[in-house]
Amino acid sequence: MRTTSYSSLFIAAVRKAAFVILAMLALAAAPLAAQAKPLTITLLGTGSPAPNATRFSQSILIEAGSSKYLIDLGRGVTIRLAQLRIPMGKITASFITHSHSDHLNGLADFWMTGWIGTGYGGRTTPMVLYGPKGTEAMAKHLEMAFSENTRIRHADEKEPLSGIEIDAHDIKGGFSYEHDGIKITAFDTHHGDLIKPNFGYIIEYDGKKAVISGDTTYDERVAKAAKGADLLLHEVAYITPELMEKKPIFKAVAAHHTSPEEAGRIFAEARPTLAAFTHLVIRLSGEQLDLPASNILLEQVGKTYDGPVVVGEDLMRFTIGDKAIIVNGDKGQYGFRVPNKH
Repeated sequence: MRTTSYSSLFIAAVRKAAFVILAMLALAAAPLAAQAKPLTITLLGTGSPAPNATRFSQSILIEAGSSKYLIDLGRGVTIRLAQLRIPMGKITASFITHSHSDHLNGLADFWMTGWIGTGYGGRTTPMVLYGPKGTEAMAKHLEMAFSENTRIRHADEKEPLSGIEIDAHDIKGGFSYEHDGIKITAFDTHHGDLIKPNFGYIIEYDGKKAVISGDTTYDERVAKAAKGADLLLHEVAYITPELMEKKPIFKAVAAHHTSPEEAGRIFAEARPTLAAFTHLVIRLSGEQLDLPASNILLEQVGKTYDGPVVVGEDLMRFTIGDKAIIVNGDKGQYGFRVPNKH
């Protein structure tokens, strides 16, 4: 039987109280944040390759001014955008962290459905795509694989051919994209010896900064990139030792990801205003799907980090203003005051 010590309960209570205080302060500052130029980040998918109706696979929406961007295009990205009433044709550019299927298996859907001339699609210019080596080749072969769809829709529905083109670019770590005041920079991280290139991304806009780790093992380059960040979104994996012994494949899975305690060490070094978990790989005894194990993750990360951490969920939104980060999720709205950076 698993038990929780009184000290653990005390720490959890203190952390909870701190969250409440921070939330009250930040919500008071929310009107000020709304007057500034916020950087808004929405988790479209927070799961893994596991098929899960409540946690789609990886995709993150970035909104800065009138521009919108995607980091990864995992399963269900089109559905989440539709839920947000954001036409796919309004996405300015998309970025890929690495070439694993759970970060790409919504790409073809987004590309083709976004071309349809309706309220949810409407793309009339090429889909702009940046990613690791192989991105250009993938785009070329997607166009070949679905050439009949292109031919039929163009002939039947008169969809403009410009909207089904893919403007794809292979990039390397250190690459920076700049447009309308936003800067998106790729940096190298370690997701395994055979998974190269593999990127995290730094998002900078109007004095605000967010970092997305992408899939990674414990990598101090993430902490370095996230120094002074308002928000650090980090992947996490928690697999019970019993399951790893029973099914050795899970040892390989764990070896390619970051444990909650390891993530806490990254958070402690970077000290972002707010840290949040995404890409949850949660495997308890016999379970094959990602589970809502927030209590386990927070208890484990609390062993190495004493700052604010939230466990991401699909459609959770972070609005980063000059004074506060406002979080909207299933538990309602709460917030965290941004320290004075000047």
